[in-house]
Amino acid sequence: MSLQEFWDYLVLGLMLGSLYAVIAIGYTLVYGVLQLINFAHSEVFMVGAYGSLIVLTLVDPGANPSMLASIGFVALAMAGSALFGGVTAYGLEKVAYRPLRRRGAPRLIFLITAIGASFFLYNLAGKLFGRDPSTLPEMYKNENVFTIFGAGVNITQLLQFATAVVMMIALDLLVNRTKLGKGIRAVAQDAEVASLMGVDIDKVISRTFIIGGVLGGVAGFLFANLNQVSYTMGFIPGITAFAAAVVGGIGNIRGAMLGGVLIGIVETMTVPLLGDEWRSVSAMVVLILVLMFRPMGILGERVGRAA
Repeated sequence: MSLQEFWDYLVLGLMLGSLYAVIAIGYTLVYGVLQLINFAHSEVFMVGAYGSLIVLTLVDPGANPSMLASIGFVALAMAGSALFGGVTAYGLEKVAYRPLRRRGAPRLIFLITAIGASFFLYNLAGKLFGRDPSTLPEMYKNENVFTIFGAGVNITQLLQFATAVVMMIALDLLVNRTKLGKGIRAVAQDAEVASLMGVDIDKVISRTFIIGGVLGGVAGFLFANLNQVSYTMGFIPGITAFAAAVVGGIGNIRGAMLGGVLIGIVETMTVPLLGDEWRSVSAMVVLILVLMFRPMGILGERVGRAA
């Protein structure tokens, strides 16, 4: 691999890693408050992509929209994906998980329900939207905007990276500097004590799901903007993002960000070194190696009692 190829793949890895990080945050947020691996989060990601497709189909960007119109179409698509993702995640919490929580169901039942919800949404999307993949309408002409050490960065890659970074910073500020963030941290630390201190557990958990759903939905749009929209699109990115959350330390938001970027870079660098067929394998190798030496992940898991 030449030096130029190294920079090319490093840039691609950072872009992909930022996307994994946003998806991984959804897993880690829910795990933080419920200690639940929400396997249906990959379908929230998929529904968000379909949300952006529906919005763009309705507004129809047409051929060669102006720069201002392009910004508007991107914003609309992003809002649509966030809305669909947030509503889906809220519905999951309300319909699937809250009744179990109120009945004090064992964690295994939560896990089985998450897998069942994932299959339900997966098949529902296939039934409603068809089994063939679709492509998002073109919102802008995708051109290179600048280079990093000779590696070109186009508008789609810049949009993906910038959106992911802005969302991660916004979430970090929300969790660490707002009343809702304090509630999330309190529930994650000890839900029972948080309840005694006056924290509305149901409200905090619902809002945590919505935040994770919004992030997952927007990530679905960013992914679909580079690839295609299909009812199966959530599986591989979802599994990889879950691995990223574990690598960083599941339950730790900054760990999810770090794990996402690390796995994105490793996956991308694997392509020129070993071939594309080893790409997904490399993410799991990273997961195994990290767990061998750091069982709680790179930044460690935050330990608390589940709601």
